[in-house]
Amino acid sequence: MQDQATDFHGVQIGEPQVAQVAAPVRRAERITAIDSLRGFALLGILLMNIIAMGLYGPSYDNPTVTGGATGPDLWVWIAMHVLAEGKMRCLFSMVFGASTVLLLTRLDGRKDGADIYFRRTFWLMGFGILHAYLLWEGEILYPYALCGLLLYPFRNWAPGRLIRLGTILVAITAGFYVHETFDRREMIEKGKAAMQAATQGKKLTEEQEGDKKAYEGFLKRIRPTPEQLKKVNDRWRGNPWEVVKVRAEDVYPGHATPYYHYWNLDMWSMMFIGMGLLKSGVLSGKRSSSFYGMGALIGYGIGIPLNSTTAWLIVGSGFDPIVRGWTGTVYDIGRLSVALAHACVIYWLCANGRLKWLTDALGAVGQTALSNYVLQSVVTAFLFTGYGFKLFGRLHRHELYYVVAALWVVHLVVSPIWVRNFQFGPVEWCWRSLTYWKKQPMRIA
Repeated sequence: MQDQATDFHGVQIGEPQVAQVAAPVRRAERITAIDSLRGFALLGILLMNIIAMGLYGPSYDNPTVTGGATGPDLWVWIAMHVLAEGKMRCLFSMVFGASTVLLLTRLDGRKDGADIYFRRTFWLMGFGILHAYLLWEGEILYPYALCGLLLYPFRNWAPGRLIRLGTILVAITAGFYVHETFDRREMIEKGKAAMQAATQGKKLTEEQEGDKKAYEGFLKRIRPTPEQLKKVNDRWRGNPWEVVKVRAEDVYPGHATPYYHYWNLDMWSMMFIGMGLLKSGVLSGKRSSSFYGMGALIGYGIGIPLNSTTAWLIVGSGFDPIVRGWTGTVYDIGRLSVALAHACVIYWLCANGRLKWLTDALGAVGQTALSNYVLQSVVTAFLFTGYGFKLFGRLHRHELYYVVAALWVVHLVVSPIWVRNFQFGPVEWCWRSLTYWKKQPMRIA
């Protein structure tokens, strides 16, 4: 662990100092444990993204749709549900919030601090738009940039206040899950009644026609026929222009979602918690080794039994969408507890110098996380879509993880070599140069 002077990039939280020259953070000023945690989250997020990258989208939640739901395919779904689904996104969001505090602390007192912050955020948004439409429709750069626009006014809040705000948003998000499940159950019941009436030859009212159409669209998405599934797969395996079109059809509704939608509350809640945990010393590595060890035990002790229970309920119901909706009421408790446990394990390893080869490699991945994230999208786009090998829909669920393992090896081997020779990853270099309106030095002197 680094000492207090370098934990906050040379500035203690609550003791702002004016930077003489606005510039990216220097290598010696980085918090190594945060880099390791970011690298861990980057590797982990691929465990979940790979499903929608290589299979029909609803397979992410329901393996019975395609990709296999028995044997190793089912066990992979269960393991990911318990240990990874939502947890890695949670870690990313918390680290994003923590990194925002670190950046704004360095810029505190500068007249152009806000300008630098918002320029950085808008450039991230631009990268996200290109990334989404060209490479990976499930990318997070664009929504993170949107959410990041709101973080600036909260930069001076006390840690406890930030954590409480994040917790309140978690509770509100759970309420939206309940509301959505009630709406979905009502839609299914009305749709089934309308279809039954139509089967009996009854004339449907305008309302019943709407109910029937909504239910049929729902079924088409979550239970496609082999013919419908083949049509989707063929489009993803089509020529590059067809791939861009089908990706745009998935991207646009998400980008057109209202700013206050609960999808954004999901990210805001974890960002605020991350900001609070950084300021309280948890994510800056100031707590003791025993603190992180106990945190891991408590987090896993809560999250693993809870997530195992929801997995058992979902599998037992045959992946019924209503049952899955009800389990969403405890979703954030399960994912946050396991995510924090994962973080505590990384910080415990760093504090004790255990598996240093691994934490150092993860730190290198974390320093170049944006470039590695884009690399994942480039490789999988060429593997699965019509950009290259057209493997979309051709692999079983568990077979997708061979691709994950191969990419992990690349990340863990190439990233340490890269950071020994270069200041930034290539995408980070571009982002920082645009943020500071100055070409940054790339090679290490």
